[in-house]
Amino acid sequence: MRDVMLAMLLLFVTSCAHPHVKTEASGPPHPPPDQPVTVRNDPQLQKLMSAIEPYIQQARSTYPQAKARFVAGLPSGSVFFATVQLHDADGKMEQVFVQVEKIEADQISGLIWNDINRVKGFAKGQKYTFPEAELVDWTIYNSDGTEEGNVVGTFLETWHGE
Repeated sequence: MRDVMLAMLLLFVTSCAHPHVKTEASGPPHPPPDQPVTVRNDPQLQKLMSAIEPYIQQARSTYPQAKARFVAGLPSGSVFFATVQLHDADGKMEQVFVQVEKIEADQISGLIWNDINRVKGFAKGQKYTFPEAELVDWTIYNSDGTEEGNVVGTFLETWHGE
C-alpha cells in the first residue's frame, strides 16, 4: 500500500524563470508556469528533497531582505510571491506560489496562484495563510520582466534527478 501511495505522489514543483506576470498597465498577472517534477518512490522523494534543501536554506536566508522590501512597498507593478508546500489528508503534497498580500506576526497571507492538481481542499485564488517558517522560496517579479529570488525554482529547471 505504501508503494502505491508513493507511486501516486507527485511533487508539483512550481518554478518560474519567467513567470509571465503582467503588470498593472497590461492587465492582471497570470500565474507563473508550472514545471512538474514526478517522484514515484521513497528514494526518489528523498533524493529530490535532499537536492533542494540547500536552495531552500538559501531562499530562507535571503527572505528577510525581500520581506523588508515588500513591507516597505514594492514599486508599482512588482509582485511578491512566496512558495509553499500544501499538504492534504491523503498525504499528498503540492508546491505552489502564493501571491503575498500581507506579512504580519510571522504569517504570510495571500492568494494561491496556481491551478491545484494533486492536493484536495485547496483551490487557485483561495486565500491562504502560513507561517514564515514553512516558506520554501520567494520571488519578486518586477514590472520590467526581471525576477529576483526563485532560488529553488531556478535550480529545479536544470535538475534531472542526479
